[in-house]
Amino acid sequence: MKQVVTFGEIMLRLSPPLHQRLSQAGSLDVTYGGGEANVAAALVHLGLPAAHVGCFPDNAVGEAAVQHFRSHGVDMSHCVFRGQRLGLYFLEVGAALRASRIVYDRYESAFAHLQPEWFAWDQILQNAQWLHWTGITPAVSASAAEAARQAIAAARRLGLTVSADVNYRRNLWQYGQRAQDVMPALVAGCDLVVCTEGDAEDLFGIRPEEGAENSFVSMSEQLMQRFPTIKQVIATRRQTQSASHERIKGIAYAEGRYHETDFFDINPVVDRIGGGDSFLSGFIYAQLSGRPLPDALGFATAASALKHTIAGDINLVSAAEVDHILAGNTFGRLLR
Repeated sequence: MKQVVTFGEIMLRLSPPLHQRLSQAGSLDVTYGGGEANVAAALVHLGLPAAHVGCFPDNAVGEAAVQHFRSHGVDMSHCVFRGQRLGLYFLEVGAALRASRIVYDRYESAFAHLQPEWFAWDQILQNAQWLHWTGITPAVSASAAEAARQAIAAARRLGLTVSADVNYRRNLWQYGQRAQDVMPALVAGCDLVVCTEGDAEDLFGIRPEEGAENSFVSMSEQLMQRFPTIKQVIATRRQTQSASHERIKGIAYAEGRYHETDFFDINPVVDRIGGGDSFLSGFIYAQLSGRPLPDALGFATAASALKHTIAGDINLVSAAEVDHILAGNTFGRLLR
């Protein structure tokens, strides 16, 4: 079976144990993650082959990050080792009324200094059926944005499906180019996007029509008119009760029809990092498995809900476990 290929930065994640604050911590738990690589690893656990492409420092820390994803079965053979620094972030996991908090330390990373010519995309994608990227990658540097552009162009030449989580992070765009000037050309090469009304307005100036019965439908229709290659727009809706209690549902617009799932109630939340990546990986898996869109949306949302119960960035669930939840088995009885 052909691979799903993802492209983006992987970072080192450091978290105080036991819901401690950073000011309390005498030690930090270590893991690795990145929006695109999280999708690749989750897909492998669901049963699809996946590869991740990135740039890492040529040292033991870079090798540890790559080995972490190799241990989950992700093909890391196209990664480049150049530079000296792996981006990192510190995560305080909140509880009840205290929200989780992230502090980033990612500037001047090896990924930010990659050169587009280091990646032979026609060769990398020769055994692929799908390319996935996020709006974080072109936000990191001009060279990363150009590498993403070349990857998307190669994917379209080769007939791959292309997806993106547009994921607008205003504070990341620090290298002199505006997201509003860079992102449209990249999104124009996508078949599927994860996009909310807020991201559509911030990135593309698209606002739901006044008086629209469904703001997501109005936004999606305009997005598809602007970018005719886009055939599906998906997103999640959250009802955050506290740092420990979330309710999520999936929404989608495709072929002139709106779809939504019921809310999944998650209490307690163990770790919400990677929940969006798990939603998209579930959707990709279900689509490539031939499930119709309403079923794919339900599978994706259930996969995301399960990720909220798992520590770390990666969704460590099988397709059978997701289907078990979809069958109504949500009360946590002991499985023997």
